[in-house]
Amino acid sequence: MSKIQWKPGTMIYPLPAVMVSCGSETSSYNILTVAWTGTVCTAPAMTYISIRKERHSYNIVKDTGEFVINLTTEKLAFATDFCGVRSGRDVDKFTYLGLTPQPGSVVKAPLINESPVNIECRVTQIIELGSHDMFLAEVVAVNVDEQYIDESGKFRLESAKPICYSHGSYYGLTKELGTFGYSVMKPKTKKKRDALVKEKNKKL
Repeated sequence: MSKIQWKPGTMIYPLPAVMVSCGSETSSYNILTVAWTGTVCTAPAMTYISIRKERHSYNIVKDTGEFVINLTTEKLAFATDFCGVRSGRDVDKFTYLGLTPQPGSVVKAPLINESPVNIECRVTQIIELGSHDMFLAEVVAVNVDEQYIDESGKFRLESAKPICYSHGSYYGLTKELGTFGYSVMKPKTKKKRDALVKEKNKKL
């Protein structure tokens, strides 16, 4: 396999495309789309978002020290793109997109009710990096839509049809390829798992 060398760049794709809601009062509520986000620690649960200083939401998050990461779905694809290309200085995104701000359980920043998962975050550190500043944050609450919890009590995010972002495009997740640890399962266990995965993929 031959390789072509490119200059250093951000080539870790696909990425989650999330809508970050912020603001401590209704008049300052805003939503921005972020792909530079992820998990950084399990205990305590911590995450991050990276924002350009010129973004309208930058100072809102910096001043309040809070934000909410709202996971996105195929139904929210249009809103996800819109919130990434239009500024909150010019438009009330909640109103324009018909999204519902919901009070957070811990933070003052609003949740997006239409999102299947809302992750409430409190900033612990801001790291200046260059094009973006990284907002490290502790996860202080997680809210999930109960319609995606099955009869066994397991949360089925795949039923919400989440999306990801890769090289300028949004993609749905089409089917499950494996579960954690499937590469070392015993044959009997793997056979049972494969049957469950096949049945699940039929429903997607």
